Amino acid sequence: MPAEGGAVLRQPHENVLTVLVDPAVLRELELDLVASDLWVWPVSTAPICADGPRAAFQLRRRLVEARRGAWDVAATWVPVWIAFGETWRHGTDPLPWEAHTALYRLLDAHAAQVRYRKGLTGVPRLAVGREAA
Repeated sequence: MPAEGGAVLRQPHENVLTVLVDPAVLRELELDLVASDLWVWPVSTAPICADGPRAAFQLRRRLVEARRGAWDVAATWVPVWIAFGETWRHGTDPLPWEAHTALYRLLDAHAAQVRYRKGLTGVPRLAVGREAA
């Protein structure tokens, strides 16, 4: 959709990190993250997925196969999206690097039970922070 001056406006989206999580620690990880206003959305039950279980299967398979054996331990793990809550947002400004750093530090504390590639991706808006409350 062209904006003033011919620029193209981007559809509203949520910046998320895609992570494979060992199901045995998913609840513990979620509690650790929510304390820092970071929200976990299992792909299989995310409200933005029309067929969540299929999307989760395809995403997990793509991530595991891309690592050519290095992530085989995660072949049955849960793919989740981790989104940033309101305390990390400053209007329409991009997420600060401190938000990325905090997320990576928390995930590194669970290094044996998570697999992820640094870098955020965009998904349709999720009910994060004030919307979830």
